[in-house]
Amino acid sequence: MGARTGQQYIEGLRAQDRQVWLRGERVKDVTTHPGLANGVRGIAALYDMQHDPKLRDEMTYVLPTTGERVGLSFIIPRTRDELELRRTMMLHWARATCGMVGRSPDFMNVTFAAWAGAAEFFARNRPEFGPNIRRYYEYIRDNDVTLTHALINLQKSRTVSGVFNLQEGTALQVVRETDAGIIVRGARILATLGPLSDEIAIYSPRLGRMAEGHSPFALNFAIPCGTPGLKFLCRESFDLGRSHFDHPLGSRFEEMDCIVFFDDVLVPWERVFMMGDTDMVNATGVRTHSTAHSAHQNAAKNLAQCEFVLGLALLMTEALGNAHLPHSEGGLGELMLYAELMRACIRASEADAKIDEWGVMCPGLLQVEITRNLFMTAYPKMVEILQLLGSSSFLLTPSEADFEGPLAPDIERYLATDSTNARDRVKLFRLAWDVAGSAFGGRQVLYERFFASDPLSRARVLLSLYPKAEVTDRVRRFLARDDE
Repeated sequence: MGARTGQQYIEGLRAQDRQVWLRGERVKDVTTHPGLANGVRGIAALYDMQHDPKLRDEMTYVLPTTGERVGLSFIIPRTRDELELRRTMMLHWARATCGMVGRSPDFMNVTFAAWAGAAEFFARNRPEFGPNIRRYYEYIRDNDVTLTHALINLQKSRTVSGVFNLQEGTALQVVRETDAGIIVRGARILATLGPLSDEIAIYSPRLGRMAEGHSPFALNFAIPCGTPGLKFLCRESFDLGRSHFDHPLGSRFEEMDCIVFFDDVLVPWERVFMMGDTDMVNATGVRTHSTAHSAHQNAAKNLAQCEFVLGLALLMTEALGNAHLPHSEGGLGELMLYAELMRACIRASEADAKIDEWGVMCPGLLQVEITRNLFMTAYPKMVEILQLLGSSSFLLTPSEADFEGPLAPDIERYLATDSTNARDRVKLFRLAWDVAGSAFGGRQVLYERFFASDPLSRARVLLSLYPKAEVTDRVRRFLARDDE
């Protein structure tokens, strides 16, 4: 098949019967459900970009083995040029969604590409798991499969162990092995894009019980979303059924978040990539460098989001005529700072990229991981800046229907500014509200705060990566100088 069109993606969703639950009812067709359909269309539009003649060479590449074009996010980069080309592709998708779709399909594509490049690592758990991961990568690449994933086990209580608190009956685990595969039971969160995906990948960023060499909770596998016993429970949809004018982001980019229940689900052996080995599960992200590659994708999304918020803020101050005021200049300058820091970190990670032990070109780890730490604190501040710049104008936002109602002349007369007519002003600030004040926008702030774990955990990551001796040695050398 190769790179899919949007229509092929939609048809793939319709072809698979799945258990998706929203507001107490089972969703019969995610492509037509009012809380999900616009999100489906948003993802379909990304797939259509792969077939835009002007973008084709920046969205896809030709497989030398088949001559078929496949999505560039699947490439296993062997050179800096390929790494940069992949980033260009990911930026196209991120900018198309204003950076508001955190789990666009390229996120999982780059992860599995990294794992396929390091297939020998998986073979160390069991010899057959190496070929399994390579074949699965080829399958999702050649069929342009859309993947969701769920990383975290649900907990009945939050002890000091935090995410490491694994409890039987709640956390996902292997309950038995059969000739056909493993049987798993439990729950996982948070499957963003779950109802809009073809398949779900299950793995863990890390596990507790470090003293246990073997654990039923140590898993890495992928299965279709329609697998018997698999159930997706959606949160409330933030697509409120309003027009693009009234809710421009929520009506386009509802990617949905889900709890996933596994009720004695069979995972065929060919879909198992790791099992039982706690040390290997804990080491996967670092040893395969999949964390660096996923951070590279996430950084492209973050840059697009920074650019979008900055552009929005500039238009807001232009419409209100307050761009020259000190507080506006301060806020706009800070937004520019975040955008350019994100861009600089991405470019630095590419400039310092190196071939890893698997022959894969890996972004500079420290620089690309910094983008995660930066954005989890920067994005809430970016939204606050929008709120301060817009002030009460966020509330001067009649609906699209009001422009067709009897008060339309009054709206046109009194809500216009010196530089912007009333309709354009309201349309702009309804967009700003969807970023800074709506349910959609609130979810986005929460999502970015905890996208890459909590701030303390992220600080510990940087502490472990940073070349501390290089800077402390300089201080020691200075202290040792005797040049009085």
